[in-house]
Formats: sequence, C-alpha cells, structure tokens
Amino acid sequence: MSAVFDDSVCKLGEGPLWHPVRQQLFWFDIDGKQLITHQYGSQKVWQFDENVSAAGWIDAGRILIASESGLYVFTIETGVSELLVKLEAEKTATRSNDGRADPWGGFWIGTMGKNAEPDLGAIYRYYQGALTKLYVNVTIPNAICFSPDRRFAYYTDTTKKQVMRQALRLTDGMPDDFAELWLDLREEALNPDGAVIDTDGRMWLAQWGAGRVACYDENAQLIETVEFPARHTSCPAFGGADLKTLYCTSAAIGVSKAQREAEPTNGMTFAVKVNATGQKEHQVIL
Repeated sequence: MSAVFDDSVCKLGEGPLWHPVRQQLFWFDIDGKQLITHQYGSQKVWQFDENVSAAGWIDAGRILIASESGLYVFTIETGVSELLVKLEAEKTATRSNDGRADPWGGFWIGTMGKNAEPDLGAIYRYYQGALTKLYVNVTIPNAICFSPDRRFAYYTDTTKKQVMRQALRLTDGMPDDFAELWLDLREEALNPDGAVIDTDGRMWLAQWGAGRVACYDENAQLIETVEFPARHTSCPAFGGADLKTLYCTSAAIGVSKAQREAEPTNGMTFAVKVNATGQKEHQVIL
C-alpha cells in the first residue's frame, strides 16, 4: 500500500527525480513555481519566478532544471541558477512540462501551452551544446523515458491517449526513422502522463484521472496497477538505495473543492515498495 512521502499539496506536482549520488528525491510544483526536496531530515523548497517542471542530475552538487524560458544549471547548496540554453523564451504562452535525461547524456524536454492550447508545444533534445526540436504540434508532452537497452525512447501527447515508441541511433541517441504507436489507451479513455521504465524494460505509467500508475511489459501488455489516494497521478520515479521504491507525484488542480475536502491527499507525493528495480537515472553531460 502506498504511503504519503510528503504531505505538501502541490497544485501540479510533476517531474520527480531520484538523484543517485545524493540519494535524494527532487520534484516540482509547476503551477506553484517550486522545486521541492527532503534535505537533512526536513523539507526544503526553492521558489522561482516562472514555471519549472523537470530535471536531470549533472553531478553531486548540480541539477539541470527545465523552466518555461530555458534549461538552467542549478546549484543545490546555493540555489543559484545559470542559463544553459533558452527554451521557447520568446513564447510567453508556453512552458516546459515532462522531461528526462537519456542514456547518452542528453536531455529530452517537452513544452506546452500554459492553458494546454492544442498543438502549441513541442519536444526537444539538448545534446552536446545544441537544442534540437524533435516533434512539433504537441499539446501535452509526457511519458518521456528510455529502454534499458538504449534502443527506444517513449513519449506521448496526453490528449491523444497514445504512447509512441521511437527507435534511436545507438551512436548518438538521435531518433532513427519515424515513431510508431506502442500503446493505445483510447478505448479505455485513459490519459497517459509521466512514465519511467524499470531494468526489465517495463513501463510504469501514471494515468491522470485514474489515481494510479499502470505497469506494461515490453509488448505493451498490462501487468499490474498501483493505486494512489489522488485522482490526478502525474509522474512516477524509482528511488531508494535499492531503486525499488516507486515515488509518484500528483496534482490538486482539476479536483473540486468538495473532492479535496473529502480526499485531502490529492496533490501530495507518495511512495510504495514494488516488485521491480528502477534504472539509475542517466547523468546529464554538459
């Protein structure tokens, strides 16, 4: 059974990252413009002037943070951010959303309209100093994750209810040919959100509105579901010393006042032990 890891109610909890060197979980409240962690036995929060949504680890003291205007190198102990590259900085109507580091040290990041305007977003990859646009006309980019054999990347546009699989070049991790449909959730009317893949190649996919993370095997067959006491589960992450703890963020937005009063755990962050081992998050190489 899942337990509350942190009882802060996030408007839009997202982007959990288990830092493998620090053995520490970081996550975001996108709408609250906050980065949150547990450090030295207590909660620590950094407040930003714009939306922040996803991160990758650079080294023991720094993480890469995606904001609505750029990718920033963030020093944890000082709280100082330094711009690495602009990200749709000229588009005031968009912000970053889901993102993750890939096995080559690159960083994939999606953008979207602040009000989820149709087709306003895109998915980019930062690699070796260059930011490349990979996909366009995306509404809500999510589920960015990578197979342990480095063959595939996965992603979704939540509004389409389909998870795509993209073959990658083994030399540099760039897309190789066109993406293919991997998981179709339209008949079940399920909304794919954030995702992570374990060491056996199984995807653990948060499903917005369903209050759960669903596990699918490499053939996109449902294996099991993990329920959480929050309607809008948003993104999972594996962590803990043995990488067998499944963390999951959630959101309070889209939940009525009456529902929030009856179910006060909406928007909190959860943890549960599962019978799976996560991949160590890949290091961002600047």
